[in-house]
Amino acid sequence: MTVNPADSEIYGGLYGSKEMRDLFSDRNRLSAMLAVEAALARVEGKLGIIPKDSAGAIAKAAQSLKPDLAVMAKGAFLTGQPVAALAKALGEAAGNKAKAHVHWGATTQDVADTALVLLLRAALDFIARDMAALGNALAAQAKRHRDLPMAGRTYMQQALPITFGFKCAIWLAPLADHLDRLTELKRRCLAVQFGGAAGTLASLGSKGRDVAKALAAELGLALPVSPWQANRERLAELGNFLGLVCGSLGKFAGDVILLGQTEVAELSEPHEAGGGGSSTLPQKRNPVRSAHILAAMRGVHALAPLLLAALAGDHERSAGAWQSEALALPQMLNLTSGALHHGGEIARGMIVDKARMRDNLDLTHGLILSEAVMMALAQKTGRGEAQRLVTRACDEALSRRKPLAETLAKNPDIARHLDAKAIARLTDPASYLGDAPELADRVVSRWQEALSGFKKSA
Repeated sequence: MTVNPADSEIYGGLYGSKEMRDLFSDRNRLSAMLAVEAALARVEGKLGIIPKDSAGAIAKAAQSLKPDLAVMAKGAFLTGQPVAALAKALGEAAGNKAKAHVHWGATTQDVADTALVLLLRAALDFIARDMAALGNALAAQAKRHRDLPMAGRTYMQQALPITFGFKCAIWLAPLADHLDRLTELKRRCLAVQFGGAAGTLASLGSKGRDVAKALAAELGLALPVSPWQANRERLAELGNFLGLVCGSLGKFAGDVILLGQTEVAELSEPHEAGGGGSSTLPQKRNPVRSAHILAAMRGVHALAPLLLAALAGDHERSAGAWQSEALALPQMLNLTSGALHHGGEIARGMIVDKARMRDNLDLTHGLILSEAVMMALAQKTGRGEAQRLVTRACDEALSRRKPLAETLAKNPDIARHLDAKAIARLTDPASYLGDAPELADRVVSRWQEALSGFKKSA
């Protein structure tokens, strides 16, 4: 096992996704750095800063170079990044004439940060795809169960009837906002970093900004108004975005766990042979996916402060601040990816027990409809008196373990205003769903609009 279970062959599927781990592999990181070096050479060749034949040789060598990982590791240990060792290897592969023009005017952090942004672009595509899949699954469940009554709960106790479609919509609603945030985030975060040794690009004379602009265009990245080697807000914003996404997933997973308790048993994760089982308790169907969503959420939230702390860097390039980002951001992306995968599987295959939902609605023998009775009675007696009468009836029903409807009918102060037919209607959960079905419709519509808008902006 590795130090981080998300990188383990055994545990990796629980804490992340293979594609996200592969994206941040050593080879991919080096390939991204080579892509930056190649793009830099191409634009500098076009601008006449380096010879065009050198630019072509560097770009060609960057495509075929397979860096020696041991050499790169030694270089990283000596200088903090493998960029210098990689530039040397690229120069040797490009030939003696082109060697002198590799990495022209750039500094290590320019290449490292811009390469990171290239990886982040792919990572955010993964996140967006999996968020869309989860959102679509929740939207389908919200539509399917828009009218299915169940108990709504506050402070872990039954409060009022809702619908399961309403509950799915509440899980779905923040995902639409997250798609909007992601659109904005990509505009700010996916920006080229090119500032030279101290951010002034002095080594390129008057052409520094031209190179930065051309490099951004070559790589399909935004051009910031200033280099961001000393301003790390972009990465902190991305990390906190991941924290928000995982927080929303944690709400979903937590509710799934609570609804799956033996005493509630209204909802469970999709089951396959051996899934969620216990080594000693054959009857168990543990919510394994939900549990690991919560674990991922806690991990992402614990790592976010590293990115926030990196904002307070010293002078034009910090010692220790930006280096700590590498400890957090790839892990946060991997954990979020794993949580989204788990969430999608749950949302697509969740097992809904409609009969148990109805049984639980009837568990308090009508007490869950006490507000409905009170509001109807208030039209006759005023709210204060209605609350007093219904509260007394609830107390009596609880103490004697009698149905609320029976207690209400026997109270002459209530019965004179509400006959048996009215009481029966008021104590039917399906008659007091309020805006729940329509809210489910609105949230699904909002999700579809957000998804459509995101696709157009991509």
